[in-house]
Amino acid sequence: MTTSKPGRIAVVGSNMVDLVTYITRMPAPGETVEAPEFEIGFGGKGANQAVAAAKLGSAVGMVTKVGSDIFGDNTLKNLADHGIDTRHAVKVAGRSSGVAPIFVDPSGENSILIVKGANADLSPADVDAAAEMLRAADLILMQMEIPPETVAHTVRRAAEWGVRTILNPAPATADLRVDDLRDLSFLVPNETELALLSGLPTGTEAEIEAAARSLIARGIGTVIVTLGGRGARLVTRERVVPIAPVRVTPVDTTGAGDAFIGSFAHFLAATGDVEGALGCAARYAAHSVTGRGTQKSYATAEAFDAFCRTLPQTA
Repeated sequence: MTTSKPGRIAVVGSNMVDLVTYITRMPAPGETVEAPEFEIGFGGKGANQAVAAAKLGSAVGMVTKVGSDIFGDNTLKNLADHGIDTRHAVKVAGRSSGVAPIFVDPSGENSILIVKGANADLSPADVDAAAEMLRAADLILMQMEIPPETVAHTVRRAAEWGVRTILNPAPATADLRVDDLRDLSFLVPNETELALLSGLPTGTEAEIEAAARSLIARGIGTVIVTLGGRGARLVTRERVVPIAPVRVTPVDTTGAGDAFIGSFAHFLAATGDVEGALGCAARYAAHSVTGRGTQKSYATAEAFDAFCRTLPQTA
């Protein structure tokens, strides 16, 4: 699985500090329930995807903002420790950093709240300030924990530069307009996000295909729909390709979607093979749920190769 040509990936996106509580059950309103464990980790969809790609060997730079607090200092150090270029990771005076309280139940399923903090200040001007780094990238990754206008501006500028883009439209927001994404190379929504963006139902395979094709008709290049335990669907103008799920016993599913997208960007930049990159990404995301936490559960290239050798040849 190791690729010989590392790609250059830029991430315009968020960072968070994950406040993870492992629970036996969620409390009812007004109820206090003891939880067995608590951990603090680094997260945020943008930083997660950046770390996944960096751990696999990509050269990664990030455009992001942190607060003027201890969380911000530690986030910048964490990114640098993973070899990520932080020249355009800016500290905002008087702002808190983004935080994400996460609750993980015994089955590994999670519920998440996010407080954007300084992430809400990431602006189109910040994208322009990082133009030299962004235009040199093979791919630019974005998510929706930053302002929609910043995402739209990045898509437009990347099209001018001839750089391919990937948007994970999570968390879903009605403020994101499809018309602002007409030059986007890859959109990677789940079923809920696909329904919100397309305005169409996504309850069946046929409806998922129709909804994805409606977005392609409006100018988006390719849609990759993530379906959890059912794998994913690659939808283009010409075809629909199922991406098979990889069966593992989950310990903690937090950050699995970011592992999928960050690793997809890595493998796509390195090989140019969309289907092959998605197959590798499915395996990488599966590996991530076998460990606790978010970024710390992401495999290096060596660990990922070892995991893949344990899988059936058809996986």
